[in-house]
Amino acid sequence: MVGPRVWLGGIFNRFTRRTEKFPNDNPHLEQRLTRLQHRVKTSFDETRRDHQEALKSLWSTAFPDVPLTGLISEQWKEMGWQGHNPSTDFRGCGFIALENLLFFARTYPASFRRLLFKQNGERAEWEYPFAVAGINVSFMLIQMLDLNSGNWRLSLFFQFFFFLSFP
Repeated sequence: MVGPRVWLGGIFNRFTRRTEKFPNDNPHLEQRLTRLQHRVKTSFDETRRDHQEALKSLWSTAFPDVPLTGLISEQWKEMGWQGHNPSTDFRGCGFIALENLLFFARTYPASFRRLLFKQNGERAEWEYPFAVAGINVSFMLIQMLDLNSGNWRLSLFFQFFFFLSFP
């Protein structure tokens, strides 16, 4: 296999050979990883009120002066959704992708708006769909860090997390 996942795995394999063993009994780490894996497995559900509110919040963060006409609306295409119903774009990644878009919009508003409105450089004839690109970034990170792994101790995320917290 080739690609970023193998590359990341190679880095962590080399790193872990030079360090002590991973901590086997760290309830705090185990709890956080279990919670993250649960979030990764949560599908987007357009009938859930909290999911609807998160979508509305994303819209109002991106377009504070433009009222949203509905959860199913042609307006969503302005943000880079594939169609008039953004819930269909989450099928491959789930609710965590929306959470990540919201985090990006709220934590780094200038960068979010610059990318959303493509403010730097010349505009291309064909442009990437911003919201769908954000979902794809979340999906790629989940795959690269192996967050769907049944054994989180073997996942690249665990190795990455350990790498960041190593003294």
